[in-house]
Amino acid sequence: MKYLTTNNIIIKKAAKSKINQVDFDDLAFGEVFTDHIFICDYKNGRWQKPKIRPFGQISISPAARVLHYGQAVFEGMKAYKDDDGKVWLFRPRENYKRINASATRLAIPEFPETYFFEGIETVLRLDKAWIQPGIGNSLYIRPFVFATEASLVASKSNKYRFIILFSPAQSYYQGEVRVKIADHYSRSANGGVGYAKAAGNYAGQFYPTMLANQEGFQQVIWTDANQHKYIEEAGTMNIFVRINNTLLTPPVNDRILDGITRKSIITLAEDMGIDVKIGPIEVAELVKAAKNGSLKEMFGSGTAAVINPIAGFSYKEETFELPKQENAYANLLKDRIIAIQYNKAKDPFGWSYLVK
Repeated sequence: MKYLTTNNIIIKKAAKSKINQVDFDDLAFGEVFTDHIFICDYKNGRWQKPKIRPFGQISISPAARVLHYGQAVFEGMKAYKDDDGKVWLFRPRENYKRINASATRLAIPEFPETYFFEGIETVLRLDKAWIQPGIGNSLYIRPFVFATEASLVASKSNKYRFIILFSPAQSYYQGEVRVKIADHYSRSANGGVGYAKAAGNYAGQFYPTMLANQEGFQQVIWTDANQHKYIEEAGTMNIFVRINNTLLTPPVNDRILDGITRKSIITLAEDMGIDVKIGPIEVAELVKAAKNGSLKEMFGSGTAAVINPIAGFSYKEETFELPKQENAYANLLKDRIIAIQYNKAKDPFGWSYLVK
């Protein structure tokens, strides 16, 4: 469904754009923001009329419940500009559904669909110049919602704020990534909030990841909390493993994020005739495949990097390097997704969303 801007949003335009102060050839991810921001408050049992205003500081009480009990969720998505200057989103309805699924798990009211799409599209029209053309350039979009009620009572808030930020981004490339498979710390547990994009999920990863960094690894491959027997995610991304010519990925559950890029990779791989298997992946199976040479590739998938190849991994003091592949699935799949995102190839799946 296409949403057209109506009178649902109060708009206050920036007096002067700060775009000329930005070096688009040297962007640090998530540190530069466009001229406008979308804000909508929840109080008295309903979402109020949204506002778009110039980007700037916000004020909340030091007793805001988000600061004490972590009631906050977010999303990550991107806008792309094609060679004709048209602006596209990639599967935005999946982001909308997922932020509300995350919100529901943290007892946050669902956000109206019309406000979500109108808010994003209106700011994209206002700040269209911030979306640079060319493969690798994009505008990162961060919708998030958090509890604002000033109260130290340990219960759900009665007030919330929904914000959407817009930040110009370049290609996200970490170079060769080597990872450590977790055998002590856990990202999430059965019955928890691992499937939600809850802020606390990410905070809990920082310390184990810091320890891995000190050992020379860039990320942690998370394993199940019960036995540390099965791999589940790669850092903040979903994980794929290629053994011989079969592409494997763990099934989503209440511990694993239902990644939009992950779903797209599965669909594209099957469309390309690649054998895809969705099921549990044992660490022992991965180690065995690395030793006998059948492990061909590992990569993470997510909005920021699309696909990030893994060059090697460590588990219980053993380290394994992955072979270089001439026609790596990671490269083939990434190229195909990017071609759809930038409107350089046909989209037979209906994923592309034109911002008019």
